[in-house]
Amino acid sequence: MSKAISAALGTPLKPTMALTEALVARTMRVVEDAGPTPGMVHMTDADYARFRDEILASAPAGPLRLFAYGSLLWKPAGEVRGGERAVARGWHRSFCFTVQRFRGTFEQPGLMMALDRGGQCQGMVFEIAEPVAENLEVLLRREMTILPAVNVPRWLRVSSESGAGQALGFVVDPANPRYAGKLDKQAVAATLARAVGHWGSGAQYLFETIRHLDACGIRDRNLWQLQELVAREIGRTLSAT
Repeated sequence: MSKAISAALGTPLKPTMALTEALVARTMRVVEDAGPTPGMVHMTDADYARFRDEILASAPAGPLRLFAYGSLLWKPAGEVRGGERAVARGWHRSFCFTVQRFRGTFEQPGLMMALDRGGQCQGMVFEIAEPVAENLEVLLRREMTILPAVNVPRWLRVSSESGAGQALGFVVDPANPRYAGKLDKQAVAATLARAVGHWGSGAQYLFETIRHLDACGIRDRNLWQLQELVAREIGRTLSAT
């Protein structure tokens, strides 16, 4: 995590945020990791090496840059450096693929975020630090676990104050069976308010993403609308118990 983000996190959240730490805490519980999902083909060391080498072979000249738009802002994989606000056009953040592990279970699947087609996405561009190949593989192991991959690496055209260029991002494969498509916000909110796995809850994932985007000076209108709905869903759950 960049020093700029770390310092900015000392600033209180905007008072208009309905999804609070107290509400998020209500969604958390201890969930044992059930391990690899039965019937799924999990990536091997050879698979990770293949993806890593293909990315390095296709990389533009200069430092290998990473476009971070979600959990990589607050839970980075591998070592990165720097940090500059950037826009990827033609893509937007979306809770668009299902998980039965990490932030969900087989009984209560969760939703995770990826870049989906359309619109634009504001995020941060970082440089993957040396040793690049090693840090890149750590990143791939965090972002990809199952074949065929639903969250796939792709070179994105990004624009920032320093100019336009390419950065590595993770986008959803719409042909993957785990792709959930464009879901109604209320349906997404209901899932995030209830799903929890050994990594934590969907509500926590949303909360931390908004918090760290806010620290970077980025306000995603859709995520802010979603957090209000999630807060209401958690409130309804509490009222019913």
